[in-house]
Amino acid sequence: MILNHLIAVTLAVVLDWFVGDPPDWPHPVKWMGTLIYKLDRTMNRGNGRKAKGTAMVAVVLLIIGSAAILVTSFFYYLHPAVGILMEAVLISTAIAQKSLKEAGLSVYHPLVDQDMEEARHKLSWIVGRDTDQLEEPEIVRATVETVAENTSDGITAPLFWAVIGGAPLALVYRAINTCDSMVGYKNEKYFDFGWASAKLDDLANWVPSRITSLCMVMMNRPLYNTRIAAWKVVRRDAKKHPSPNSGWGEAAVAAILGVQLGGINYYKGVISERATMGEALVTLEKNHILAANKIVTATVPLFLTVLWLGGILFEMAISWCQSTLFI
Repeated sequence: MILNHLIAVTLAVVLDWFVGDPPDWPHPVKWMGTLIYKLDRTMNRGNGRKAKGTAMVAVVLLIIGSAAILVTSFFYYLHPAVGILMEAVLISTAIAQKSLKEAGLSVYHPLVDQDMEEARHKLSWIVGRDTDQLEEPEIVRATVETVAENTSDGITAPLFWAVIGGAPLALVYRAINTCDSMVGYKNEKYFDFGWASAKLDDLANWVPSRITSLCMVMMNRPLYNTRIAAWKVVRRDAKKHPSPNSGWGEAAVAAILGVQLGGINYYKGVISERATMGEALVTLEKNHILAANKIVTATVPLFLTVLWLGGILFEMAISWCQSTLFI
């Protein structure tokens, strides 16, 4: 079964690269968002919000997981090849390589045209921080940080879980990530209600984020340092991030490009000072957005290769155990 998942994952990467997420097409993540929104409005009130938030996540994962299992089982019942193709389509909806690249370019192009207002506006679509007063270096920093952080969240982590559990587990991961993005905030409204969503997302991304970071450094030659030195920077700085996982991608991109990420951000006028990642060997400029996109493009094939090697070794181990037990 792992081999089927590996084939489906590979097809999904190709499908996402060429097709992406057309805005007018039906998309499971949109349905997840609608479901989470309705449960949030219904359940996020009164006492016991941590328990209610946990129940909300459980309901979402049960619905998404059950639906995905039913769909994939039906198509595998028709024919294994049809099942693999359907899994590939479903997995492709859980990853966002093309969308992430386009998000970076949507900010880059206005910067090239020196249209700062448009660059700030497009940036506001992909980050939560205040953007209306940012100048080019800070716009670039925010964009590069988003590309770096979402490489795991939006691409490699769903692929990782898809190899283990096929399309159902990839969509369950995406549901966890969507719950976290909608309710996993540390504010008065969501501190308790979003607790389970945030913790599950941290757990689901723990392994993929670290593998992704290593793949970034291995596949992208650091511009001003050796790979070994860059990896030392990653290990030093990744843990500074308030998220246990996001710092790994950001620190890797910073070390590869020789720039410094992190620093002061504003959220609805409130200052938030983040620890810095990497060393400011050069000043951030708009071309670093293109460079960050190239890092992602180079990283995904290696990550996919790691998944293939891991899957084949797992299948070999299972076969060896079965042959040994029945001797």
